[in-house]
Amino acid sequence: MAGRIGIIGGSGLYEMHDVIGLREERVETPFGAPSDALIHARLDDAALVFLPRHGRGHRFSPSEVPYRANIWALKDAGCEWIISVSAVGSLLEEIVPGESVVLIDQFIDRTRARPNTFFEGGVVAHVSFGDPVCGTLRGYLLDAAHEVGRAEVHDGGTYVCIEGPAFSTRAESFLFRSWGASVVGMTNLPEARLAREAEISYATLAMPTDYDCWHPHHDEVSVETVIAVLRRNVATAKAIVHAAVPRIASHDGPAPMSDALRNAIMTAPEYIPEAKKRALAPLVRKYLE
Repeated sequence: MAGRIGIIGGSGLYEMHDVIGLREERVETPFGAPSDALIHARLDDAALVFLPRHGRGHRFSPSEVPYRANIWALKDAGCEWIISVSAVGSLLEEIVPGESVVLIDQFIDRTRARPNTFFEGGVVAHVSFGDPVCGTLRGYLLDAAHEVGRAEVHDGGTYVCIEGPAFSTRAESFLFRSWGASVVGMTNLPEARLAREAEISYATLAMPTDYDCWHPHHDEVSVETVIAVLRRNVATAKAIVHAAVPRIASHDGPAPMSDALRNAIMTAPEYIPEAKKRALAPLVRKYLE
């Protein structure tokens, strides 16, 4: 049976039918506290751990989200998989806000102010990131989205991650379109990188809420328009996650990214400070013993 499934997104995602055994757990990590309490639950035989990315009440801006603490907390809780449910702006006409979901397969990083690695201060690791999304997990979400049938499903797409918290300028929006990107968002990097370093299989369920600001026949994106469509998207996201969980739970063998650090740690063990070895033990123990 697959390990625990982490679900990062809005604070109400755990309010799905058939989810039982809800309990909250406040935790601390070497990187501080995560965005909120971990919410443990079960769906049939699957163990789930929900984490509100921005904290309940949406307290953290995209730049302030404690990404390292969030991923560390989910790793420490035994999560081998992370489903990232993410609101995005559409950069393509055919990706209709409120009527589409996108199963991302690539990222472009435009962030500039976020710690994006666990490996620093005396230890260096270079994980492979050419394919930043776990293809197996993305496949489970894709099949679940088709089964649910509540939205047009887009198989693949590039997510441009901007720093925020302001939305794009019009020039940036057109630039991203010229790159062939599909959606723009503010949170999935460094989240995806950190999940790879933590050897967790990660995939994004992108839920478009607007057309950013490039579309000539739609108003510029605003908080009001985003929230209105976001509410419609929540039910779709819950249904897809609900349908995906049994598929993930029945996965045979370890999650595909469970050995992502193999051959990635460049620092010779004898040069890694003992304090750093202890601090990173949940990630590196099996490679340094």
